[in-house]
Amino acid sequence: MVRFNKKPAKGKFLVSEPFLEDPNFKRSVILLSEHNDEGTVGFILNKPVDAMINDAITDFPPFDSNIYFGGPVQTDTLHYIHVIGEKLPESKKIMNGIYWGGDFDILKLMIEAGQVKPSDIRFYVGYSGWGSAQLAKEIKEQSWILAPGNKQFTFSGNYKSLWRDVLKSMGKEYSILSNFPEDPSLN
Repeated sequence: MVRFNKKPAKGKFLVSEPFLEDPNFKRSVILLSEHNDEGTVGFILNKPVDAMINDAITDFPPFDSNIYFGGPVQTDTLHYIHVIGEKLPESKKIMNGIYWGGDFDILKLMIEAGQVKPSDIRFYVGYSGWGSAQLAKEIKEQSWILAPGNKQFTFSGNYKSLWRDVLKSMGKEYSILSNFPEDPSLN
């Protein structure tokens, strides 16, 4: 099968192979928010948890936004990806139009002032992380497919079909994978 560029990079998606059984990553799409010689950090885009941001943070302004499971690392931390950009100090650019983090107190003020809509931001508990050579090894073992990242999929409301949608967007060979049943023994 022809693969897209096998080099992980900030702003790319990691799409789990259909056979990846790890419950944390099964049928997941991860946005890589940082990649360097020390390792890789990303957030699972398609695993919402049954909680809203106001359920998790008591002093947060009223805001209609779900929380997502970012990954199994440090699940006691809160992260956010947004389109606010440099208006939010200390944000890190992931790719054109998508940023990670920023000054949390200023974010709360911006939300109170109505300058941020729920569609502008996604909150994550925990993150996905790999050591310096770990992700390259997993890609070589074909646990992951690298795909171009984009804003549309990053903030898609269709989390149930996101894995399939990203694969279909990559062309015919990947579209075939998108139809692979979750449990092949049921065929």
